[in-house]
Amino acid sequence: MKIDTNGKITIPPDIQNKLGLQPGTEVQLEVVGDTLQIRKPQGSSRGTKLIAAIRGKATNRLTTNEIMQLTREDR
Repeated sequence: MKIDTNGKITIPPDIQNKLGLQPGTEVQLEVVGDTLQIRKPQGSSRGTKLIAAIRGKATNRLTTNEIMQLTREDR
């Protein structure tokens, strides 16, 4: 694996699948000695983000279409 000229690396698809890393997944980088660790922050799942995004927005004024749009927005 090589670092490109922009400082980026590509995580192989089999590792992405094993760890559930989807496009847009936020990760944390940590240097431990001479090792670089990549971690998914706890609570960073799509469902957790969706719940946080719609929390407190429940009213009787939202239509079904508006609720569905909130669940489809990429956060």
